[in-house]
Amino acid sequence: MAVQQNKVSRSRRNKRRSHHALQVPNTHVCSACGEKKLPHHVCPSCGDYRGHQIVDMTVEEYEDDGT
Repeated sequence: MAVQQNKVSRSRRNKRRSHHALQVPNTHVCSACGEKKLPHHVCPSCGDYRGHQIVDMTVEEYEDDGT
């Protein structure tokens, strides 16, 4: 187990932690529907990717009868 040999100052500790902040994900606007989406991903609202319909979003949900 690592044992600290010398005290680490608040300044040095905080410099090390400067990259630990959370970042907001980069978003683009979908060219088909105008919703925000992640770049290089299929649009979750319309299923479009680079002008092509990839995912059919008109799938009807079925009712589960529990059997």
